[in-house]
Amino acid sequence: MLRMLKKMDGIILFVLLLLMGISIAAVYSGTQTDSTLSNHHIKTLQFYIAGFIVVIGMGLINYKLIVKYAFYLYVIGNILLLLANFVGGSVNNANGWLKLGDTFSFQPAELFKMILILFLAHLLMKRKGRELGFWRDIVPIGCWTFIPFALVMIQNDLGNALGYVVILAAVLWIGNIKLKHALIGIAIIGVAFFGFVKSYVTYHEEIFTFLEKVDREHWAERIDPWLVPEKATAKATWHTKNAGLAIGSGGIIGKGYLQGTSVQSGRVPYTYSDSIFVVIAEEFGFVGGAVLLLLYFVLIHRMVLIALECKDRAGPVIIIGIIGMLLYQVFENIGAFLGLMPLTGITLPFISYGGTSLLINMACIAIAMSIKLYGPEDEDVIVSEEQPPSLPARVRSWVSGLDVLNKIKNKNKEKNKEKEQDQVGM
Repeated sequence: MLRMLKKMDGIILFVLLLLMGISIAAVYSGTQTDSTLSNHHIKTLQFYIAGFIVVIGMGLINYKLIVKYAFYLYVIGNILLLLANFVGGSVNNANGWLKLGDTFSFQPAELFKMILILFLAHLLMKRKGRELGFWRDIVPIGCWTFIPFALVMIQNDLGNALGYVVILAAVLWIGNIKLKHALIGIAIIGVAFFGFVKSYVTYHEEIFTFLEKVDREHWAERIDPWLVPEKATAKATWHTKNAGLAIGSGGIIGKGYLQGTSVQSGRVPYTYSDSIFVVIAEEFGFVGGAVLLLLYFVLIHRMVLIALECKDRAGPVIIIGIIGMLLYQVFENIGAFLGLMPLTGITLPFISYGGTSLLINMACIAIAMSIKLYGPEDEDVIVSEEQPPSLPARVRSWVSGLDVLNKIKNKNKEKNKEKEQDQVGM
């Protein structure tokens, strides 16, 4: 066990320690205006301690075992999403929070991001590296992804639902998709995106009225400041406008820790979770934001190196899926306050307050650690073990077995007849 621990990526662990320090400091600063949140930095430390235990403990488990049974995880994950739709609570207009007791709650949609990565790797591993066919591979994989996507969209959680799409795109890219299929997919997404933007701008009033009728007006409040700021209400622009002003006022080196005027005055909401980057940018300036992005770059770079050393087919797929998930979250969270993306409530990985998000991200790092430990071994040692025969194969085997038994019985009958004839002749 000690030998395996020494093989873990020390740089990744060091980066996680630095991110933990940044997170605790930022959460502490972002909760000074609300006394009810005064212990959130302590909880963040507790979540990180639990997260490091997950990284070490889960990292020692051979990831190929998890991939082998990924289908069962997929089924369990969808059951949790269904439960969240029926009995889940609501946080910030997003349903889908399951409560365990009075103190602990978690969001299955966050958990399912990791499950989806593992399940898609399980599916692509069976293709044995061949080019993906459109109807044979891409369409079924897309359908498997659409099921949780639809369940999460019902929960009003657009951010996590889009995350599933990004994971699917990343996994298909590394899964040897044909170039023509990739270009067609990019063209379809491009046309759909520009068509959506044009339609939303042109028919804004009609769309807004429709969203009000279906109780989704908060979608318009998040999209309006991004696409049509001149038509957005003061309520809709208040968050992103104040966040942008706070980021800009930070300058090069920031105003100093606990000295951010916008953050400490409460003009920016959710500074401990969704808007935590505003705390870093205002109080530590461009330098603080650049250091954080550099840490993300080092983390992703180390995971890419792990993927390159892996001999197993599933390992690189999992790594690229995790990288796609993290890049999407970083770009969406920071881009929303820079006017590049709509505000969706996505947390900043390893920095924002939130036990579910942090523990799932740490579990993903644990799987990356497991790939580093077991990926260089012989390819598909566990996953490629002989699978149980399918039902048709079992039936054919059973029928064949009956034929063999019948032949044996017939031979025995012939032998018995010959013996009887010999006895009569004597």
